Amino acid sequence: MAERGQQPPAKRLCCRAGFGAAFRPGQRLPAPCVGGVSAAAAGRTHSPESLLDIAARRVAEKWPFQRVEERFERIPEPVQRRIVYWSFPRSEREICMYSSFNNGVEEASSGGESSDEQRLPFRRGIALLEGGCVDNVLQVGFHLSGTVTEPATPSEAELLCNVSVSFDRCKITSVTCSCGNKDIFYCAHVVALALYRVRKPEQVKLRLPISETLFQMNRDQLQKLVQYLITVHHTQVLPTAQKLADEILSHNSEINQVHGAPDPTAGASVDDENCWHLDEEQVQEQVKLFLSQGGYHGTGKQLNLLFSKVREMLRMRDSNGARMLTLITEQFMGDPRLALWRHQGTDMTDKYRQLWDELGALWTCIVLNPHCKPEQKSLWLKLLRRWSSVDVCPLEEGNHGNDLTNLTNVLPQVAPDLLSHPHRTVFTRAIEACDLHWRDPHLQRIITGDHYTHYCYHDDVDSALFDARGWPLWREHVPTACARVDALRSHGYPREALRLAVAIVNTMRALQHTQLELYRAHKKELLHRGLTSITNMEGWVGHPLDPIGTLFSTLMETRRGFEEGAALDCSVFCQICVFEGESLVSLAVETALMGLGQQRAMPDGLYAQEKVCRNEEQLLAKLQEVRLDDTLVKVFRKQTLFLLEAGPYSALGEILYRESVPMHTFAKYLFTSLLPHHADLAYQTALRAMRLPVLESSIGGSDLSRPHHMVSVMPNRFPRWFTLSHIETQQCELASTMLTAAKGDAGKLQTVLESIQKNIHSSAHIFKLAQDAFKISTLMDSLPDLTLLKVSLELGLQVMRMTLSTLNWRRREMVRWLVTCATEVGVFALDSIMQSWFTLFTPTEATSVVANTVMSNTTIVRLHLDRHQQENLATSARTLALQCAMKDPQNCALSALTLCEKDHVAFETAYQIVLDAAATNMSYTQLFTIARYMEHRGFPVRAYKLATLAMTHLNLSYNQDTHPAINDVLWACALSQSLGKGELAAVIPLVVKSVKCATVLSDILRRCTLATPPMVAAHNRRNSGKPTLLDKAPLRQLLDATIGAYINTTHSRLTHISPRHYSEFIDFLGKARETFLMAQDGHAQFTQFIDNLKQIYKGKKKLMMLVRERFG
Repeated sequence: MAERGQQPPAKRLCCRAGFGAAFRPGQRLPAPCVGGVSAAAAGRTHSPESLLDIAARRVAEKWPFQRVEERFERIPEPVQRRIVYWSFPRSEREICMYSSFNNGVEEASSGGESSDEQRLPFRRGIALLEGGCVDNVLQVGFHLSGTVTEPATPSEAELLCNVSVSFDRCKITSVTCSCGNKDIFYCAHVVALALYRVRKPEQVKLRLPISETLFQMNRDQLQKLVQYLITVHHTQVLPTAQKLADEILSHNSEINQVHGAPDPTAGASVDDENCWHLDEEQVQEQVKLFLSQGGYHGTGKQLNLLFSKVREMLRMRDSNGARMLTLITEQFMGDPRLALWRHQGTDMTDKYRQLWDELGALWTCIVLNPHCKPEQKSLWLKLLRRWSSVDVCPLEEGNHGNDLTNLTNVLPQVAPDLLSHPHRTVFTRAIEACDLHWRDPHLQRIITGDHYTHYCYHDDVDSALFDARGWPLWREHVPTACARVDALRSHGYPREALRLAVAIVNTMRALQHTQLELYRAHKKELLHRGLTSITNMEGWVGHPLDPIGTLFSTLMETRRGFEEGAALDCSVFCQICVFEGESLVSLAVETALMGLGQQRAMPDGLYAQEKVCRNEEQLLAKLQEVRLDDTLVKVFRKQTLFLLEAGPYSALGEILYRESVPMHTFAKYLFTSLLPHHADLAYQTALRAMRLPVLESSIGGSDLSRPHHMVSVMPNRFPRWFTLSHIETQQCELASTMLTAAKGDAGKLQTVLESIQKNIHSSAHIFKLAQDAFKISTLMDSLPDLTLLKVSLELGLQVMRMTLSTLNWRRREMVRWLVTCATEVGVFALDSIMQSWFTLFTPTEATSVVANTVMSNTTIVRLHLDRHQQENLATSARTLALQCAMKDPQNCALSALTLCEKDHVAFETAYQIVLDAAATNMSYTQLFTIARYMEHRGFPVRAYKLATLAMTHLNLSYNQDTHPAINDVLWACALSQSLGKGELAAVIPLVVKSVKCATVLSDILRRCTLATPPMVAAHNRRNSGKPTLLDKAPLRQLLDATIGAYINTTHSRLTHISPRHYSEFIDFLGKARETFLMAQDGHAQFTQFIDNLKQIYKGKKKLMMLVRERFG
């Protein structure tokens, strides 16, 4: 990171009146020691550290140099040199922390870094140092300077950077680099210079602060120094030098009122805050930039890295952690999207909301710093209250935050009035944590004593503070106690955090035993009265403070650190690891199981509910990384048994609160973990967890003795379950896991099947389970498992019954799959679903899918049926088809006729069903379709009868000349004409009655007259050449109807005709004339018709002119 301006002058003023007595003016300083060490000392190796170095190092770490000067009138030069020498940071870890997102200096030397890591300032700084790019390094007092050369690249020229660093008490307090880079972190050039000083201190020229050098000069030397300085840098410093000279020569100037002069190399003053350099402006700018980019460019990742950097600073006990978090929070509070979302009534994105959660959790850690000063905590509290009071400050639980606390574990209880509590913001927990303190003697003994047990205190210690084994307990609200653990970890107190974490786990265990005894004492009463309330409205999993995750991480990380050789006192580890053969791993696993199995209410709001699911999945993912050994299996068994027996305190207990968070995901993990070791317990747990009471109706008093019953003491509070779809999916996966494991065990399969049928309420999920069971039972590498196939069939039948009367877009797929499954089971299954089809299928599904599939050749071949079996199956299918046709003739009659073709009696029955339904229940389209089928099958008379029935339902108006039924009418007329004059005579009146469209009637007329029926003789032809039948019935009736239709249609069209339709109208009249001329007196009729038009519509002059031009 580079400063944008020049380094400000030091606040410290240096002046020593008696210094000249020790050194004569102009006297040269003694030859400098290499690296601040004498030549003799430099040649020695393995020598003990001198008392001077020990003392100088301690002073350099803790005391500002001004205090040293004030404490001692004269400080020997060797002492000054050693203090200055030891004041520079000696660890690379802090330099790494301020120059990269990576945690820890150990990553600097790890192999296989990615290209992104190589671009980090810290890595680039190491590369520059190792490449010999650092030169001209000079340490003057508490100021380090040098040049760093950035090698040329194909795209950039070589860059020479002037770098300077100020430091105090082993911390870099300011940096300047001419590269002009703007970032939160130190630039690579600053890193290279600082690491040069850390790794090669003996190669750095060391001088005392410049003020000390100036004190040794006489007037001539000082003047020569100033003049040479001006000469070398006259363009930069000449104006400033002249200005300062003018002020010094003026007796009344401000500069003459102050004793001494500033020295940027003399170190910090007593009043200066001792902290590492942090560019506040860049922090604010970067956070503001990240927030303005919304969800793009990985901004969420960048902000999370900043939060990780804050935690790293806290772990290093760096005061900049709180300072940096304050800057980040101010930018978050100033995000304009907060006001916009509040105005629009929309929720912030999930990832953005998680950032706010982390912000609140970090502030809780900061205010719980066990060694923070009261004035610091007071300042933070003021800030937190100010932020929390802002209208746009996000709420803890989204838009549905409530002040929920753990209820006391006493039975029976009365539910609190949840609506009376105000909303909580993301900072409320931190504000409340400001009231906590660390002064409790018992707490202090827990976190400081490696062997603190009740055996150490016989008389004056409350026995409730220890468990039966004598180990200390910490009876505090569990999330609050875990927040203390997180604070200890975050502030760099891992051993103290571990001690407190173990005490909390022991407390949770003791609480478990108390709860179990309490439930056993009230069990009969509870089961009889059916009254209970959930014991934790605010669960541990999904809690804003993540108590279970904190305990698990603390125990596992400590164990991992011990295995990797971290600096953890072995006695502490041993003291914690020998609880009857336990280990930190077993403690961590048991803690996770206790938290995951806790019965807790589903919180309000989408975000809070998603957080519960996410937190549970995160914990389970961590558990799955742990390899189970015999010890952990015992832990699993112990905790699972407790969860099954703990009643209302466990979500796997007999009494389940209606709105309790389901245990499907957790139970699936328990099932797979216990199955190889304790199969019966695994199934008992998974079956108990299948419950989803929020989808069930309340159970009356008569059912209270049932172990699966649920009760609710808040019948009017049924919050919306936003994550219900996800929950049902997890329930389905749990059931699928049990089905897979139970393959081959008929008893267990039946039990799992009953649980599925009882607890799963989604047809889609039951269908998925049926499909899964089918796939598992018909694996290619093994014979079909008939028992599992029957389970699959049973589930499929349940799906059919559930979706029979509801709309489901997958219904047809479900029906086809069920038939396939029944085919795999055997012929008896197919016959069974056909016998009970009315409870499973609609008539259309039964005929079009079920019966057709059953009678297909594929099914016969698949089942290897003999002729007798084929006939029996076909008889059942035909019976099904006839029943469906009776129930729904409109949609099933044709299918029934098709299926019954090979059975005369059944076919006649189906035909009679069609005739009976034709008058009232069937449309002309359906009847025409069946009529065409009859003609195709060689039954023209039956086709004719059905066509005439269809004609009675048809009605074509004058303007429906493109109606889809026109082809059916033409076909019916052609069929009638082919059968004989009598049939044609019978159908013509129906046509005249049903069809009012002139063009359609004229088309029918031409088709009837151009083809003389074969049974009619060709005599009595007229000399005019016109067809002989037009003047006789039935065609005369058709001709008159056609002419009348043209006349009526003409008048109808002229009523609202527009000029753009004139040409079309003239063509229409041309077609009408052709029809008129088919009559004996047609010409006269048409002439009269045209004259009437010209008289009636004489106002339409242009149109009538066109009529006269065309028709005279």
